[in-house]
Amino acid sequence: MRILIAALLIAVTGPAVAAQGWDTYLNDRYGYQIAVPPGFIGQGEPDAHDGQVFRSKDGTQTLRVWGGYLVDTDFGADIKSRMDDLTQKHWTVTYQATTPDWASYSGTKGQRVIYVREISGCKGQQYATFELEYSSIGIGKLTPVIDKLVPSLMQKVCADY
Repeated sequence: MRILIAALLIAVTGPAVAAQGWDTYLNDRYGYQIAVPPGFIGQGEPDAHDGQVFRSKDGTQTLRVWGGYLVDTDFGADIKSRMDDLTQKHWTVTYQATTPDWASYSGTKGQRVIYVREISGCKGQQYATFELEYSSIGIGKLTPVIDKLVPSLMQKVCADY
């Protein structure tokens, strides 16, 4: 019985808390979860309960996480729209990789770097996204963090429509 309980706990928590010191943020409204790096402090959910902002203790890094419905659009068009929005905000997109189920892209603006990951969920009806913004000085230190964040963003359950 203890083995079954342990197996269930591992399956439920999964890779999101695999790294020591990492917490898990689970969004009940849109049914996604993501690992939260050590030292990042949640700023509280907005009234819409669609996500949360986490800031590093020193305030130099910001992790924004949110989800939503894909209304009047599909996942690919949503990704294109978000990348266009970054460009309009004067970010230079320097990397992008997309599939029908996920997209990752990053960019720079001055000395700032942004890394974005979005996943499609619930048969293309929903999405979940994270953005990690940080100083370009921290690229080497943040690469392993991104490597843990990317697989930790996952749809756990589908929200009711």
